Amino acid sequence: MSISSAMQTGVSGLNANSVAVGEISENIANANTTGYKRSFAQMVTMTPSGGLNAPSGVNAVVTSDLKNGGAVIPTSSPTDLAVNGDGFFVVSNTPNTSVQSDYVMTRAGSFQANENGDLVNSAGYFLSGYPYTDGKLGSIDGNSFNGLKTVNVTEATLSAKATSTIGVQGNLPSQETGNATPGAPFKSSSQYYTPLGAVKRLEYSWQPTSTPNRWDITVADPDGTPYGTVTVDFAGGGANAGAPVSYSGVTSLATAPAAFSMDTTTGVMTLTVDDGGTTQQIDVGLGAPNSYDGITQFAGDFTPQKFSADGSSAGALTRIEIDNSGTMFGIFDNGQRQPLYKIPLAHVENPNGMQEVDGDAYRLTRNSGSYTIHKANEGPVGNITSGALEGSNVDIAQELSDLIRTQRAYSTNAKIVTTMDEMLDETTRLKR
Repeated sequence: MSISSAMQTGVSGLNANSVAVGEISENIANANTTGYKRSFAQMVTMTPSGGLNAPSGVNAVVTSDLKNGGAVIPTSSPTDLAVNGDGFFVVSNTPNTSVQSDYVMTRAGSFQANENGDLVNSAGYFLSGYPYTDGKLGSIDGNSFNGLKTVNVTEATLSAKATSTIGVQGNLPSQETGNATPGAPFKSSSQYYTPLGAVKRLEYSWQPTSTPNRWDITVADPDGTPYGTVTVDFAGGGANAGAPVSYSGVTSLATAPAAFSMDTTTGVMTLTVDDGGTTQQIDVGLGAPNSYDGITQFAGDFTPQKFSADGSSAGALTRIEIDNSGTMFGIFDNGQRQPLYKIPLAHVENPNGMQEVDGDAYRLTRNSGSYTIHKANEGPVGNITSGALEGSNVDIAQELSDLIRTQRAYSTNAKIVTTMDEMLDETTRLKR
């Protein structure tokens, strides 16, 4: 190798190590950046092509460490999200885009609602998720970004839903039955929602009879106008003691268009409620015969029934919750909790092959291989922690150690160049 060749080799060393110092400085500067992944320069030998005496050198190939995650740091915001395990959030440059190339991957989960209610991280990327419709999640195409929408936390509203079923649970005191002169009926009531979200009530009268273990039940509106009555007999002993045995004497007292009926095999009363000409059908389940899933009769005090009714009034969103499977729930001021979005995670075959773009985001390339989109905590991806952020995976101690080592390598290569310069100068003086 000639003097000039040695100088070229030294210059390549200077260039390669200067690139390495640049990557180290970038890592140190971003040591506290949310979701940042350290990059580093790998030294690769430049193989000579002109024979044994041709100059060789070194080249710096820059790559990123995307597989190793950073520490999870708790925060107070429920929209701050961190990934535990593999996977990336899918984000876009513009909200609700249909252009596949607009989607990129990130682990920077510092999402906050903007003026339109869209969740945007500190780099300006919009979080993508699959919306729920009427509490149901549609099909997910795990091989494309189709179906993804920008997650929005202010557009959600809950319209009123009419009550259709009411479940009844409670105990009737067995000692009140079988008396020659039965006592006064026990009273209870349950609420229900109209189609417009108004709250109304049904009144129940539980009348003990002179026949042991037998009760007469009357259902009425708040004004005392009855819909109908039914008689229930309870088992006084045996394997099903205390459970209803049979329903009988079903009598409708309703005036059309109101109505009353009962399926004695299931223990479900069907009421057609008349609300000023607007009818609403409600099924009231007292409990199937020979079961303990509804009303029972045991000795003791009367226990006011517990009523479980569906339906709700109209509600406004008050806050959100996100579980570790990526389901975003809306909590409404009417007490209802409803799923709004499913936040997925993308799995990339070779994440280190992705191209880094501004804002701690990465774009798919040919080298990154194929990708698939999964529900969090399923398949190859990890789960999501709400109220937390993933910190940088930069180790300051390692970076400082690499900085010292690279600086020494740079100085040594500089020494080669200066030495070769002195030798060339000495060579030129030989002609004098």
